Amino acid sequence: RSVPEAAMAAERPRSLFALSAAAVSRSMAALERDVWALPGHLLGGLLPLLTIFHLERAEDAARRAGLSTQPIWRKLWDDVMKTRPPNSESITCWRKKFLETFFSNVLHGVLDVSSDWRLQDRHFSPLLHSSPHVSQLTLCNMLQGAVELTAEHNHKVLENLAGSLRILKFQHLLSCDQSVRRSLVLLLHRLIHHGSVSQVSMCSWPVPDTVLLVLILTMSAGFWRSGNALACHGSPCGLCREEDKAQSQEPAQEGAERGCTAEQEGSGAENQKGSPKEADARMTCVLSGPRSSPLRNPACEETSSEVPCGHTSIQGDSSPRSSSEQLSCHPIPRKTRRWLKPAVGRKRRCLRRSRGHCADPEDLYDFVFTVAREDNSGLLDKTRTTEGESSKNWTSSSPGSPCTGHTGCKKRGGPAGILPLKAARRFRSVSTLELFSIPLTGETCRTLSNLLSSWVSLENLVLSYNGLNANISCILAGLRALSRHPECRFRVLRVSDVFSHMPCLELVRCILSALPQLHTLSVSFDLKNQLEGSGPEANPSCSEAEIPESCLEVLEIRFPREPLHTAFLLPVLKASKSLQQLSLDSATLPCPQELGLLLEVLKECTPNLKNLSFHDVNLAEHQKEVLLLLQDPGLQEITFSFCRLFESSTAEYLSEIINTVKRNSSLKSLKLPGNRLGNHRLVALADIFSEDSSSSLCQLDVSSNCIKPDGLLEFTKKLEGHMQQRGGQLPFTHLRLFQNWLDQDAETAQEALRRLRALCSVVNDAWDSSQAFADYISVM
Repeated sequence: RSVPEAAMAAERPRSLFALSAAAVSRSMAALERDVWALPGHLLGGLLPLLTIFHLERAEDAARRAGLSTQPIWRKLWDDVMKTRPPNSESITCWRKKFLETFFSNVLHGVLDVSSDWRLQDRHFSPLLHSSPHVSQLTLCNMLQGAVELTAEHNHKVLENLAGSLRILKFQHLLSCDQSVRRSLVLLLHRLIHHGSVSQVSMCSWPVPDTVLLVLILTMSAGFWRSGNALACHGSPCGLCREEDKAQSQEPAQEGAERGCTAEQEGSGAENQKGSPKEADARMTCVLSGPRSSPLRNPACEETSSEVPCGHTSIQGDSSPRSSSEQLSCHPIPRKTRRWLKPAVGRKRRCLRRSRGHCADPEDLYDFVFTVAREDNSGLLDKTRTTEGESSKNWTSSSPGSPCTGHTGCKKRGGPAGILPLKAARRFRSVSTLELFSIPLTGETCRTLSNLLSSWVSLENLVLSYNGLNANISCILAGLRALSRHPECRFRVLRVSDVFSHMPCLELVRCILSALPQLHTLSVSFDLKNQLEGSGPEANPSCSEAEIPESCLEVLEIRFPREPLHTAFLLPVLKASKSLQQLSLDSATLPCPQELGLLLEVLKECTPNLKNLSFHDVNLAEHQKEVLLLLQDPGLQEITFSFCRLFESSTAEYLSEIINTVKRNSSLKSLKLPGNRLGNHRLVALADIFSEDSSSSLCQLDVSSNCIKPDGLLEFTKKLEGHMQQRGGQLPFTHLRLFQNWLDQDAETAQEALRRLRALCSVVNDAWDSSQAFADYISVM
């Protein structure tokens, strides 16, 4: 039975309807169709007694009856998960939230389905039933989840995920063996190349397995060794087979032309041919190669007389050999440079040649560290035709490149030093890549740079706490190459770390010079660089260099307590005529006039600016500038977060702020968290909505402002009075109250919140005010 006797006893049904409903719920397999046809008042009483499997199937019937299952799913969450989900106020569908979390917990063995009768039904599989609702999945540790999902009995589950999954996350990964890597390859191929995954995130990997990391990056970029790889696992990919079949049906004339060309290029081609079985065996070795140094390929060293297809020299004899070029193992004969010329069927000829190599147990490393660009030479020819650039621009930094003269990138191989593997194919790839708390070595950065250079589907890149330092130049070189691609869609870049190898504004200038098509740029660093002479004063040319006009709309800079020099920000603002949002965080003002200069520059250079934010910037002595900002008719949202606005102010200053906002009809949002408003200043702010006000302010944030329940209640009463004077109409719609002292008098706080919610939407939290004892002492 679906419902255990213990559960029935706990419910203690006392009415005939309750007894009947319990009996029906136990027989849903036979009565399901009749149950869906029940009237709404009967169906509503039955729904809470169903298992999650039948409850999910009842969704359409409940909707037709005018019923909502959301309260039932919410209660299920509380009873089964026993945790409060983050951002619970923003959850719009508790059914999806529950089933998605249920899938993940069952997959990782966190949840025992026998723990609750509502999770059990012999007619349903937990993973199969919940998989269509999974849009985000996290794989952890030894990737046990990947092994389970690629098992034969979960084939249908994987098919469902291929259609529903959008975000794939990896967290706390550990090194794994050959069979697990093989399962991961199959999973990524199905979910990314033939699925719907558009975002890949990796986080919290303090000591990353380089091979595993680069393998995930490579497949996320859309590279795939061969469709035959799936055959070695016993589950061939039908989509790949269809493509291979289409490619095999080539005109006989084209095949003869390719054979003739191959014969002219060298008699060694015959020795490199292999049967399909040999190709499958080679791919098996690729997927299961032992872990060793990824920068050396002994098999290539032993067979140096044979030139692998795709290991061509682009730079010419004059270019120095690099560690990345050593992946080609030996100098390339001059005749192989003929492969740079465009030729019909060149890729297929190279594929056939490469099949002839012996099965090398370290081919996995050869693949993941050499798959730099798809058809690199063809891209060179295309670029040379459309832009008139030489092929050298793709293999070394241009004069304006951030990598110019940088030993960490140019000397050791450069972003294009790793040459492509022609046998690799290209599939759909993700649009968002996020790397959090994963140290990236120089070699890994160069590999990532090469992947980025042709990752045309990439729109968002987030690099957070990766210890990049000077390697950021290598990443920018790859993104610069990507920006030149006609199909480039890259628009958002977010970089954050502990230290920066250059001042923030100089880095911003370098990024915008390389990527003028960016729409959003966020640069954030925790600590000031201690290297002597690294400040902007040591390189005055950074403020003089011309930046091409950019498409930048959002700019966020978190200074590691660096001085904010408007002169160095000026070139950035001049090039960003489309800028709509500017956020400056943790900056210091070197002189009292600096903020005034900044406001003048903003007014002159950014006519479209709508949103301006200051966080942790001391504005206690800049009252005049604060008032000027509040009366700016172009700004719609202003944030002064932890800016010490009222540290040395008078009552007259607060009145000036209120009167200024009352006269500004364009300001829609004012955020003042962390400025120690206290009760009396909060009550005074209610006058912004007085009868004589022309303000259109609809959002007010007073979080972390030492507000007590009695002050909030007085603010509410005053707001109610203003609403009555204005005929019941207020533009005010949202109030944020996080981290205030509302727990000191729960009854008063509840009354204030109840009355406030009748006026506007209120967002608050159950914060323990004892955490702010020190702050309380400071304002007594």
